[in-house]
Amino acid sequence: MSTIPRAADPRARTRRGLAVASAFVLGTSLAVATPTAASAATGCEVDYQVNDWGSGFTASVEITNLGDAINGWTLGWEYDGNQQITNIWNGSHTQSGQAVEVTDGGHNASIATDGTVSFGFNASYSGSNDAPTEFTLNGVVCEGSVDPGPDPDPDPDPDPDPDPDPEPGERVDNPYVGADVYNNPIWAENARSEPGGDAIADQPTGVWMDRIGAIEGNDSPTTGSMGLRDHLDEAVDQAGGDPFVFQVVIYNLPGRDCAALASNGELGPDEIDRYKNDYIDPIADILADPAYADLRIVTTIEIDSLPNLVTNVSPRETATPECDEMLANGNYVEGVGYALAELGAIDNVYNYIDAGHHGWIGWEDNLAASAEIFAEAANTAGATPDDVHGFIANTANYSALKEENFAIGETIAGTPVRQSDWVDWNMYVDELSFAQGLRDMMVSDHGFDPNLGMLIDTSRNGWGGPDRPTGPGPETDVNAYVDGGRYDRRLQAGNWCNQSGAGLGERPTAAPEPGIDAYVWMKPPGESDGSSEEIPNDEGKGFDRMCDPTYEGNPRNNFNMSGALPDAPVAGHWFSAQFQELLANAHPPVE
Repeated sequence: MSTIPRAADPRARTRRGLAVASAFVLGTSLAVATPTAASAATGCEVDYQVNDWGSGFTASVEITNLGDAINGWTLGWEYDGNQQITNIWNGSHTQSGQAVEVTDGGHNASIATDGTVSFGFNASYSGSNDAPTEFTLNGVVCEGSVDPGPDPDPDPDPDPDPDPDPEPGERVDNPYVGADVYNNPIWAENARSEPGGDAIADQPTGVWMDRIGAIEGNDSPTTGSMGLRDHLDEAVDQAGGDPFVFQVVIYNLPGRDCAALASNGELGPDEIDRYKNDYIDPIADILADPAYADLRIVTTIEIDSLPNLVTNVSPRETATPECDEMLANGNYVEGVGYALAELGAIDNVYNYIDAGHHGWIGWEDNLAASAEIFAEAANTAGATPDDVHGFIANTANYSALKEENFAIGETIAGTPVRQSDWVDWNMYVDELSFAQGLRDMMVSDHGFDPNLGMLIDTSRNGWGGPDRPTGPGPETDVNAYVDGGRYDRRLQAGNWCNQSGAGLGERPTAAPEPGIDAYVWMKPPGESDGSSEEIPNDEGKGFDRMCDPTYEGNPRNNFNMSGALPDAPVAGHWFSAQFQELLANAHPPVE
């Protein structure tokens, strides 16, 4: 059994009405004193965090509205030092000396009751960099609670615990908080078979239902002989009656992965009825079994599917005939909607739609169009946005969680960081900022629940080892600055197959950042992304040149080398060399 360490849950703080202003400086959380309560009701809470590098910092600010819904907001505060904001995103600002006001960016102007919005900025300073101790929202001090006024009928015998811990099967806001998470015994055995693997073999990973046969268990190299019921029975045993998360990947759409042959599936592009009847329905029947009602079942819905309908269709240069077909027949949207509706009808299931990663859909046009497709799927085949508990970013990918040595909005030697070859006009440089930005967009622009949560797969994005930069690159030109400081050491952010030099990322953790339900290892480290050369198989998985270390690229990765490791097996099969490299390059290091 493995426990995801509990971090502060910003939405749990909202329910409890605590005032919070926290700073994150060089990996350390610092508590900041809150002001004395004012006489007026506040109805808001602010979470303020920074990544500080000594002469400047990047701040992430989340506002929670505890009062009536508002449309249009301005957040104000004062610094004690000489901090100066240099650029900002998801808002606009004015600054007069130490006084700062940030106004909404338009798309995030509305904040529902108990809803949140976030923005970020870069700033410079010298001397001290204390966090602000008081914030105002539309001129009213944020104290973290709403004054309800006098109680007309006070209860002489109030309940002793107004916010008790939930029971194992009770619906919760963040399924990961206060819960252990399933340790897949098949993956754990593979990990323990490797030198040094014992150190991480107890970590929780996702269970992949990547073919119909996996539901019952078909003794494959990927799933062994354990079917879905076998895993769930094992999860009940591991839970021991306590709150417990079981993570399952739903991954078998018709015409699956239309832009990557290595992860093609068993169903043809028109087999939507078979997807519903032979795949989703049996999974839903099993998950709805009362024997598993006390588990918190987290689903990752169809990796790398919906964004393909944005970036890899005509008239784009990156289009494939297969993706054009899936856009035309509508079966990706129909399949995702059906999965959301059927699985979302089960009280203890928490659906998270796969949302690609920042290096794929982080550009304005890609992100807005992808959000439209996500919303369309969530309103198709009987689904509603209520069937979506959140989204997951970076599934089975390598994008760095946080890039701390450069930021959007910086200008180096007269050229903006956004114009560097690596960033290439993207709005985001890492997965954390991307996940938080997508969350805000889905809530503000598409009507999703204000408590929408995000997951980030950190199984292979640590990029540690001797090549990890310790600071920014030289400021001689913008490319030297970005390339010298970036943690993500891929040749190009579009490279996705068995990447050389990658390492394990942050260990699975609950509620690590505002709006983030958990860091997870949804992709089991050590399972191949695809074979380095063609290997015949009966799993429907093809050979993709992006898994060939000699491949010189295509429009989707700007014709860069693939960066893939040699001698890789078919997707999903154990890849010892990759596991050893991930272990050696882990960040944080494996102890």
